[in-house]
Amino acid sequence: MTNEEQQISAKNPTRRRFLQVAASATLSTVGLSGCGWTLANVRPPTSGQGSTDELYIYTWSGYTDQDLLDRFAKETGIRAVADVFDSNESMLARIQAAGGAGYSIIYPSEYMVIKMRELGLLMELDKTRMEGLDRLFPRFQNPEYDPRNQYSVPLSWGTTGLVYNTKKLQQPPEDWSYLWDYREQLSKRMTLLNDVREVMGATLKMLGYSYNSQNAQQLEQAYEKLLSLKPFLASFTSDAWRPQVLSGDLRLAMCYSSDANEVIEENSDLQYLLPQSGASVWVDTLVIPQTAPNPEGAYAWINFMLQPEVAAHICEKLSFATPNKAAFQLLPPEVKDNQSLFPSESALERCESLTPIGDFEEVYERYWTRLTSS
Repeated sequence: MTNEEQQISAKNPTRRRFLQVAASATLSTVGLSGCGWTLANVRPPTSGQGSTDELYIYTWSGYTDQDLLDRFAKETGIRAVADVFDSNESMLARIQAAGGAGYSIIYPSEYMVIKMRELGLLMELDKTRMEGLDRLFPRFQNPEYDPRNQYSVPLSWGTTGLVYNTKKLQQPPEDWSYLWDYREQLSKRMTLLNDVREVMGATLKMLGYSYNSQNAQQLEQAYEKLLSLKPFLASFTSDAWRPQVLSGDLRLAMCYSSDANEVIEENSDLQYLLPQSGASVWVDTLVIPQTAPNPEGAYAWINFMLQPEVAAHICEKLSFATPNKAAFQLLPPEVKDNQSLFPSESALERCESLTPIGDFEEVYERYWTRLTSS
């Protein structure tokens, strides 16, 4: 990450970034101002030694606030302590290295649920101890990544697409192909995410292939296509595009829907597009690890997060779409009608979730290294 990205990330942590804070061990239990999080070097109890009146959570930055933590404590008598991670991969590494690290609730994305389940790291959920699964939209009650929600409960979701300035473009984009068709006009005024699976996936989708293709020829086609576009890109960035789009220096940026929704609120000239050929749809979830020291508290947290009022609060505060139908009904009309957060079913049918691709990941990484270093 560049220095500029680090500065932007600290001010506006995205779905895939966390608030990086350095602190001494003596400050490990001090709350982060305005976030409700404890610092990332918090030390939860080792597996099997947890107190029933404490719940240690491992999550993305910004997924709750102090008001929610206080409300949970008031309702249940359980003090929730949240620790943050910067990526699914770093989270998994810590869980494996520390034998669960004492967490009772973890927030993996959908593809990581598959991986953690295959590794035997997740507890199968006891539906008799849960309240509110029937409040989920049907598409989230039996997801492909976790049939019948055996191991996970969806918390938030969104898509990947393009945010663009309507006043800077003569013709609005409709698909990923717009980047190639108008690359001369967009030269050094557009960015792609700094994410191999998203960028390669979007290009594969534009070419008529799967976001999760494991076909070497298809991947080579996508690489060659991206190589022809690279001279016209300003950069690959997942964060620094935000102020540049707001200032008008960038005309278009590939981004996550939740981030697009935030910048659109600051500039009405901006719009978000879910490309016609399709994109990725992502889901972040709640799971209970096999080593959870406080399963009772974990179920209490899941039930708390399934409450419509709580889920609606998260949706409005964090700009994530809620999978909770009852919560959706509580949202104000301007949020419910927001196509950036809640695209049509027909649009979502063209989208795919990222799935683990095993050893083929090395092929993606090889092409990505060649692309970004050339």
